[in-house]
Amino acid sequence: MARERTRDPLYDGPRRALRLTARYALLATVAAAVLLPVYTTVVAALKPGSEVLERPFVPGPLTLDVFADAWTQGRMGRYLLNSAVVAVVVTFAQLVTSVLSAYAFTFLRFPFRTALFVLFLATLLVPLETTLVVNRRTVDDLGWLNTYQGLAVPFLATAFGTFLLRQVFRQIPAELREAAAMDGLGHLGFLRQVALPLVRPSLGALGLLAFLGTWNQYLWPNLITTEEDMNTVQTGLRLLNSSVPDIERFNVPIAGTIIAALPIVAVLVAFQRQLVRGLTAGAVKG
Repeated sequence: MARERTRDPLYDGPRRALRLTARYALLATVAAAVLLPVYTTVVAALKPGSEVLERPFVPGPLTLDVFADAWTQGRMGRYLLNSAVVAVVVTFAQLVTSVLSAYAFTFLRFPFRTALFVLFLATLLVPLETTLVVNRRTVDDLGWLNTYQGLAVPFLATAFGTFLLRQVFRQIPAELREAAAMDGLGHLGFLRQVALPLVRPSLGALGLLAFLGTWNQYLWPNLITTEEDMNTVQTGLRLLNSSVPDIERFNVPIAGTIIAALPIVAVLVAFQRQLVRGLTAGAVKG
């Protein structure tokens, strides 16, 4: 009797509605906790400084003058250009080096391949801070301070990208490589015509991660740039913050932060599907 009662839609309906209500209430609470700082930041950037201090959560009166001040006073156009150039160069280079190294570790046979791969991955355990002094001296000796190559060259290769693409390359059946070899395709032909189209989602994810990681760098650009024209957007925000001593204009750096975040938001929205597909592509080996 009890078993039949639990299967009754009239009996199960209220419990299901209660579960859905609790689930949506929890999701709404988490969303509010996440979006509240974003809301207050946007409101603070769209209001005069005095209005923000008096009514921080009320959206009015609104003005774009704060954004105009942040753009001109903070030289955001120049800094966005610097960050974009460095991020694009690093992203392209990391994709190329990761593809070639991952292909070599997957399809080529050479002595100590496994040991070399383990040694390659061990570089992921080395914190960036431990190499800053040596890299700074190297860049200085090469005369690359305050240059795009100084900002980009130390990050042109990544062990994480090699590991990610190697896991995806390992899912490609060996029969495909054998069939390509019988058709006369060498390694470069197989890589270009077969392997790369199959791992395109992972390439998109790796490119997105490389772009975001380079865009958000602060420590390395702050270490090797002494000329204002070569600052990236992150170090430029530090200068903008220090150049606004007036408490009534404290929201100018906030507006600059929003301007710096807009390219990141646009890239994430445009490539979020590739990011999810790429990161889960190598989770299960076929």
